Amino acid sequence: MGSTSVPGLAAKPILDIDVIVDGKEMAKAVAAMGSAGYVHRGDLGVADREAFYAPDESPRRNVYVCRAETLHVRNHLAVREVLRARADLRDEYAAVKLALAVDPSMDIETYIARKSAVLQKVLAVSDMTAGERLQILRLNDQSA
Repeated sequence: MGSTSVPGLAAKPILDIDVIVDGKEMAKAVAAMGSAGYVHRGDLGVADREAFYAPDESPRRNVYVCRAETLHVRNHLAVREVLRARADLRDEYAAVKLALAVDPSMDIETYIARKSAVLQKVLAVSDMTAGERLQILRLNDQSA
């Protein structure tokens, strides 16, 4: 789902993987991940999304089981699709990410917040509504 899924986009060598399931299948999916050796980390504060540690480091990855059709899943899909289709937005997003990455004191919350403006531009050309974009902005940037 993340930057590694967009050809030509600057990305850390870490995959972001969303396993998207029907809501009534969440418990089964979580159990299946555990059976495959993934360690359940809980929802980490995001409803309808369960995070996992991978059983190995190759490739490095962040893995989540997500309830289908939720706002965060729709957000991930919309960002990926727009960035694949629009080289101008992909390159603008890459420039922001690279500028933030050079700051050795950057924490993840600040990094996410400072990407919010360009991500709002990306989402503005998606099928997400203004209300949905505002919800995403508020989730990603607590000062918004």
